[in-house]
Amino acid sequence: MPVTVLLVDDEPLVRAGLRAVLEAQPDIEVVGEAADGAAVIPLVRRLRPDVVAMDVRMPLMDGIEATRAVLRTVDRPPKILVITTFENDEYVYEALRAGADGFLLKRARPAEIVHAVRLVAEGESLLFPASVRQLAAEYGDGEGNPAARAVLKRAALTEREADVLRLMTRGLSNAEIAARLVVGTETVKSHVSAVLSKLGARDRTQAVIAAYESGFVAPG
Repeated sequence: MPVTVLLVDDEPLVRAGLRAVLEAQPDIEVVGEAADGAAVIPLVRRLRPDVVAMDVRMPLMDGIEATRAVLRTVDRPPKILVITTFENDEYVYEALRAGADGFLLKRARPAEIVHAVRLVAEGESLLFPASVRQLAAEYGDGEGNPAARAVLKRAALTEREADVLRLMTRGLSNAEIAARLVVGTETVKSHVSAVLSKLGARDRTQAVIAAYESGFVAPG
């Protein structure tokens, strides 16, 4: 079955470009388009896309509110890939905090766009560690906000789970974490699942944001 994608952007040329890139792939199908976040929920419910590729800056409902709305109201919500013009953008950080699975720059090469869609469709998070650190440093609370600190305290991560979370913030894959800790990949998968469960995180992106927001790791 192909990966199905809903495109959400207020610029028709951007949607047309993304559609052309994605539909050139035999395993990806664009099932719909929207010009504003306000149209996302009914389209997601009707089309059931695997991935929503969504702009963050739109006139009626931006990608941040649309992301929150989808995750709050849609049963088995799709993966959300934020498409943005500017890498160092507070909107991007807020979208990640809201639950987006990753972000991609509009100037990305076609191969990068295709890879990003496939990656998030498979359940992986699309993180650019240096960019997320920069966003957290500029727009997050470096001291850790009280709510995030409380979540981390309740999580009571083991020492090994804490090690895994630190390496996740650096963008390492399970295989890379396994090599760094000298353990098996399946062991790392178990630790990652435990970290996500304890933090109440939807995916690795949300766990990384929680690590920064709680002050568990410093973004600098």
